[in-house]
Amino acid sequence: MSLRINDVAPDFTAETTQGPISFHQWIGDNWAVLFSHPKDFTPVCTTELGVVASLEQQFAARGAKVIGLSVDPVDNHTKWAQDIKEVTGATINYPVIADTELKVAKLYDMLPGDAGDSCEGRTPADNATVRMVFVIGPDKRIKLLLAYPMTTGRNFDEIIRVLDSIQLTAKHKVATPANWRQGEDVIITGAVSNEEAAKIFPGYKTVKPYLRTTSQPQ
Repeated sequence: MSLRINDVAPDFTAETTQGPISFHQWIGDNWAVLFSHPKDFTPVCTTELGVVASLEQQFAARGAKVIGLSVDPVDNHTKWAQDIKEVTGATINYPVIADTELKVAKLYDMLPGDAGDSCEGRTPADNATVRMVFVIGPDKRIKLLLAYPMTTGRNFDEIIRVLDSIQLTAKHKVATPANWRQGEDVIITGAVSNEEAAKIFPGYKTVKPYLRTTSQPQ
């Protein structure tokens, strides 16, 4: 099953480092960030889990819960967490899914259906495509998908930036330009007429007939 933006994020039950979860129930009325890893005790992923641990409060401030996934058992996750703390200084307080039967990886189209049903004997290279980020809204629909190569660590400041944009544009009739950051000007969407824009966004600027900017709404 190929997943796209605005598709309902597939629901699943799984074992995690914090016990069993039902994914949609776990999300509740929150936003969620699911980020996956090919295998425990891999170097790039070690740095990534530590960075997310250090940013967890920033995600929480935006109403977002974070959850990791790795194709290994819970016991391995727990041992790995000790290494992550030693390397990065950060304690992992968010759950990490133990996708030992590859069910979630297949459900989210990160591994093919014929990849088998066990993590045993699989190398990081076998699971190279299990390096994705999904941002999921309270409506349980996918808002963002990103896939990364094994040799490139993910930029989670960018994930927070995108989350800020998604939340802002879900609330107001605006879009955000390239490299936008909180507090910067935004773009008025094409669905808003000039007359309506004058009422909603007084003093807006017309750069081109199709490109109108305004201060970030609150």
